[in-house]
Amino acid sequence: MANANGKPGPRILELGCGRTKRAHAVGIDRIALPGVDIVHDLNSTPYPFDSETFDEVYAIHVLEHLDSIVSVMEEIHRITRPNARVIIITPHHSDAISWQDPTHKWHLNSYSFSYFDPAYHTNYYSTARFRIRSRELELASIWKALGIQYLINLDNRFPALRFLRKLWEQHLCYILRGKQMTFVLETVKTEEKGEQST
Repeated sequence: MANANGKPGPRILELGCGRTKRAHAVGIDRIALPGVDIVHDLNSTPYPFDSETFDEVYAIHVLEHLDSIVSVMEEIHRITRPNARVIIITPHHSDAISWQDPTHKWHLNSYSFSYFDPAYHTNYYSTARFRIRSRELELASIWKALGIQYLINLDNRFPALRFLRKLWEQHLCYILRGKQMTFVLETVKTEEKGEQST
């Protein structure tokens, strides 16, 4: 297996890479900026890659700008190998920046990607399946210093504490506002049965 530089290592794709493409990645963007390897509109599918090409995909502050998150996730699913890592960073809907940018089309929360999880009770909007490995919420510095961010993210290590995230999402997020979220997903190529995801 070789990366974008022909060296041994995982094949990495960075969607909407702009000028800041990570090392050894294939960068795709709709504008031919320095570092962009492939010029392509991410709203237009299929992407110019064979199925099961990539071991890792990054979408950093990209999905909220696109026409259909479902279509993009289905395309990411197609071009990734089984168990590939998909890293998504996007604003939380309670952050002013989510609404300030006029090019943002979607305003998401901690559970927005649960709809692609094999165990989620309403995962029937798409056949693309991704296991959620972690979802990290970032809050303003004051709430981080007071330990609120730590408590909300505890469910990544202790699933029984997911009520803390739900409490914040459903009742506190407009008081203790979020900033951005980092999701680490894993591509699932065969349907699995398991405990229901929330």
